[in-house]
Amino acid sequence: MSAIIILIFISLLVAGGFLMAFIWAVKDGQYEDDYSPSVRILFEETTLNPNRNDQESDAND
Repeated sequence: MSAIIILIFISLLVAGGFLMAFIWAVKDGQYEDDYSPSVRILFEETTLNPNRNDQESDAND
C-alpha cells in the first residue's frame, strides 16, 4: 500500500513539473506565433554554402 502512495506522489511531482514547464513556455512567448510555421514550407529558402566549389559543380554538369 505504501508503494502506491509513493508512486502517486511521484506522478504528481512529474505532472507539476510538466505544468510549470508549460506555464514557463507560455510566459516566454513560445506559442505567440501560430501562423508562420504553417506557411514556412511555402517560401523558398536561399542559403549560401561556403564549402561549395564552383569547379566541382561545373565538372558534374
